[in-house]
Amino acid sequence: MAQIDLRPVRISRDPARRSFQLLAGLALYGASVALVTRARLGLEPWSVLAEGVMKRTGLTFGTVTGVVSVAVLLLWIPLRQRPGIGTIANVVVISVVVDLVRAVLPDQHDLGWQIALLVGGVLLNAVATATYVGARLGPGPRDGLMTGLAGRTGWSVRLVRTGIEITVVGAGFLLGGTVGVGTVLYALAIGPLTQILLPLVVWREPQSEEQETVH
Repeated sequence: MAQIDLRPVRISRDPARRSFQLLAGLALYGASVALVTRARLGLEPWSVLAEGVMKRTGLTFGTVTGVVSVAVLLLWIPLRQRPGIGTIANVVVISVVVDLVRAVLPDQHDLGWQIALLVGGVLLNAVATATYVGARLGPGPRDGLMTGLAGRTGWSVRLVRTGIEITVVGAGFLLGGTVGVGTVLYALAIGPLTQILLPLVVWREPQSEEQETVH
């Protein structure tokens, strides 16, 4: 598969479509996280940490998600990462939507519904990730931390991401976050699913008329 250019592009280029795509993707992402949390079968790494902090502090899941995102953004400073519009929107939209969906969707205890919410949440998360990343309006806090560390250390993105997620899951588990089959399913499925979906939604700079004529 050809490599896809995901570097941020000025919002002045097709702002309406890309802004809608960004916000829709982030809203879907927040909803997907809420679905997985209500399935009670294990959370994705950063949600394990958020749930652990939530249990220790009494804050809402969305509030903790936002606080963790801001803390991660502070780690960008020594890495010399620059946030974009999408970075700030990521912090706000996901935090709000997670709490809204969780407010109307109770925890599930029937195994059939738990599996449905887990699988649906993981699939929706992949769609959401591809959608908001494809808008190319700036990485999310966690994505920027990953690429920043990779750039500063010279390590591969895969190695850095694995190290971050192991650390996050370990810290979250010690704080009381839920680790289970959902954690494993997310780890195995989210990368391949996002890679398949991303070419369908990524925003590409339009070719000039001359290029279009040639091709």
